[in-house]
Amino acid sequence: MIEKRTHVDAKTHAIAAGHDLATQAGLAVLEDGGNAVDAGVAAGIALGVLHSDLVNFAGVAPIMIRMAETGEVVTIDGLGVWPRAASVEFFEREFGGAIPTGILRTVVPAAPAAWIKALSTFGTMPFGDVASFAVRYAREGFPVYPVFADFIRTNRDAYRQHAASADIYLPNGRPPEVGELFKQQDLAGTLQYMIDQETAASGDRRTGLKAARDAFYKGDIARTIATYHTRNHGFLAYEDLASFDVRFEAPLTVPFGEIDIYACGAWCQGISFAETMGMLSRLNIGVLEQNSGKYIHTLTEVFKLVFADREAFVADPSFIDVPVDGLLDPAYLAERCRAIDPDKACPEMPKCGSPFGAIAEFETANQAFATALKNSDGDPHDTGWKDPGTLTDPASADTSYVAVIDRDGNMFSATPSDTSADTVVIPGTGLCPSSRGSQSRGTGRSINSLAPGKRPRLTPNPALAVKDGKPLLAFGTPGGDVQIQAMAQVFLNMFLYDMNVQDAVEAPRFATYSFPSSFAPNAYHPNLLTVEEGISDEVFGELLGLGHKPERWPDGTWKAGGVLAVHRHPETGRILAGADPRRAGTARGS
Repeated sequence: MIEKRTHVDAKTHAIAAGHDLATQAGLAVLEDGGNAVDAGVAAGIALGVLHSDLVNFAGVAPIMIRMAETGEVVTIDGLGVWPRAASVEFFEREFGGAIPTGILRTVVPAAPAAWIKALSTFGTMPFGDVASFAVRYAREGFPVYPVFADFIRTNRDAYRQHAASADIYLPNGRPPEVGELFKQQDLAGTLQYMIDQETAASGDRRTGLKAARDAFYKGDIARTIATYHTRNHGFLAYEDLASFDVRFEAPLTVPFGEIDIYACGAWCQGISFAETMGMLSRLNIGVLEQNSGKYIHTLTEVFKLVFADREAFVADPSFIDVPVDGLLDPAYLAERCRAIDPDKACPEMPKCGSPFGAIAEFETANQAFATALKNSDGDPHDTGWKDPGTLTDPASADTSYVAVIDRDGNMFSATPSDTSADTVVIPGTGLCPSSRGSQSRGTGRSINSLAPGKRPRLTPNPALAVKDGKPLLAFGTPGGDVQIQAMAQVFLNMFLYDMNVQDAVEAPRFATYSFPSSFAPNAYHPNLLTVEEGISDEVFGELLGLGHKPERWPDGTWKAGGVLAVHRHPETGRILAGADPRRAGTARGS
């Protein structure tokens, strides 16, 4: 049985974050008069300490914000780019198109810039006030919890490969045990250096924030990172850091009944979440019993179609002309819905669609990749290696999440990420600069191939929902390619099946892996469908009969995601929040 948690019902504000100490930090900021952005940034930076196995302060941090005063929704990509010295030719020549673990998959760290950009533009507090919680957790330590202990134990051989990593993650020469205090003195020093530079700056709050940012991207931290890369044959140079900035990106909007769902753009799989919800809004899902065989079958086939389009069309839109309008066009969404066979599972990932002639437009705009697409008959299975057996790709471990709705109706949604096990700690800093290059491809045959200045196609994708011009839901999850699948299921649980937010995140889940993984080595598992044990044996049998290849997940597995959500009830105005017991997140409010 899955663990049950209390449903948060608050009057003024609420927060849900991936670790309770991060939740407490954000709540303390709210109680001290900070707004949703101040609280979300405090919690997000804290997650880089409390989840440093799965989230890095020097990693990625895509953010979505809606300020009540204007009603405008904005996103900050929080995603780094490939260094200028990197090239796809290098990976083809040296690694046969693979992107190996370690320093070579490093892209420019984006999270510090994202947090500070959010604070400077929409927050009210200085960096030191919101980062002080993270400094304390790093310096004084926090009790090791089961998911943290299990991840480090599972990856202990990877941590042993580098002395600086082993010093932090294998204290006393072994993985830390549950309940032991876990300290990160170097990381505390890095954060404190940024705070000290802010304090020393003369001027207003934004001047101080700029000084904290410059401390990372132009000061001693940048020089230390760049020097290490130079000495260890990495790509990242001081100029890559000094010239970098995150980008404001327009969100995508898709209606679901009377609800407007906001998703991130095609630089991540936000476009895929938008396409998913656009298809589901046309399929009259509500007539099906929740988690029945037909329900799971229908959603699974939707996910397969969406991932086929993602594989064919979605990559950094600064480099690739992604047919966003075509993918979300109502006529195209209806066409993709008609491709679903209600009585039979597609045994492979389906072929991509042709969103309003996008194949022709794509060939014109992206000639280098159109040939590969045409040669594969529009079916890009060959971008990943096929594994017909059980799931072997472990990549869904990393990432966390934070959601906030404050007293004024401001909304904050962020999905920070980047693991410490597949790369290196920069000695003396406690940082693992973003290893998100694992989500690019090392071959020129893919639209998602790496290039200098290009962003990998990111899996983290925070989301918001608004109804009648008022805040409704801030939600997201860790889980790699499971993210959009888990988010869709929780959304439907709430708004089609009338579950409260806590029941919605605790309900049994499922996920398909019938597509090339977003993470190197891009494993592809034809027709594999994982189903939690809370879904009945009868339904499991129905799925077999429909042609799926179902496998059991234990109830409460972290592999099914860790959805966190804050919900403003449209009738009562109460702020409700839920935290998925599959991971370490909690929700609090007042």
